[in-house]
Amino acid sequence: MSVVEAAEHTAPPVARGRSHKRNKRSTSVALAMLVPAAVLMVVFLIIPIFLTFGLAFTNARLISPVPARFVGLDNFVRLFENETFWRSLLNTVVFTIVIVPVQSGLALGLALLVNAKVRGTNFFRTVYFLPVVTSMVVVSMLWLFMYQPDGLINVLLAKVGITGPDWLGDPNTALFAIIVLSIWQAVGFHMVIWLSGLQTIPGELYEAASIDGASKWQQFAHVTWPGLRQTSIFILITITIAAFSLFTQVNIMTQGGPLDSTSTLVYMAVFTGFQQQQTGYAAAISLVFFALVLTVSLIQRYLTRDKEAIR
Repeated sequence: MSVVEAAEHTAPPVARGRSHKRNKRSTSVALAMLVPAAVLMVVFLIIPIFLTFGLAFTNARLISPVPARFVGLDNFVRLFENETFWRSLLNTVVFTIVIVPVQSGLALGLALLVNAKVRGTNFFRTVYFLPVVTSMVVVSMLWLFMYQPDGLINVLLAKVGITGPDWLGDPNTALFAIIVLSIWQAVGFHMVIWLSGLQTIPGELYEAASIDGASKWQQFAHVTWPGLRQTSIFILITITIAAFSLFTQVNIMTQGGPLDSTSTLVYMAVFTGFQQQQTGYAAAISLVFFALVLTVSLIQRYLTRDKEAIR
């Protein structure tokens, strides 16, 4: 029996009654505060998931006087025979494979720079984070003008004697252009997360390593990186999920073109569901996307698990 339980047991009946009422009131308040969040999760997360599972096996349309009917696996058979689906899947995977290491690596480098105790670091933290608080729609429209054949980027390249391509009009460069934009816009957010992880590492560890004669690289490898393990797992998962969810940049800048070179699974699902009004088919795409993200997340979680805790 704990000290608190012993005190409550030996307390007078009136005191025990007051304590019980106080605990009951606290529980009621806690449940009342959870209700709004629970309602939002049910309405905007749980119900849509079940609706997606149901619609994926029907021929439902967004606006149609004909009631939806069950079609079994027809949507999935049609999907896997669609070349646009496979190109969208490839684009999504390529985008993710490039974005995850490059964006996380650049963000870590920036975090190490701004974590140094020198003058002006607050200014650079603000500059690096500024694109994050800017709407992706605004950023995409800005870079859309910069990527024009006579835009700022090609003008700057012409200054050094290089003829720039039609970045968004060429299938060979369109996806690369969107990758560069996406890295520039989101790197500041993950820089802040890396920075918060860096500031949790005790300074005494660096002092001890310095006394032992460790170089800067050795300090990073044996002090900084191990101390950032949990932060790196969080960043790895969040960047991966965000990369798989690529949509806004494509919708604003290329609409999946040219020749489906920038089409992604999310863009294909939205275009199919709202432009072509094929709700059941779009639900099947969303279901495949959900399974893909879940599988990748589980694999990441398995590979980054704490092996010491398992032992």
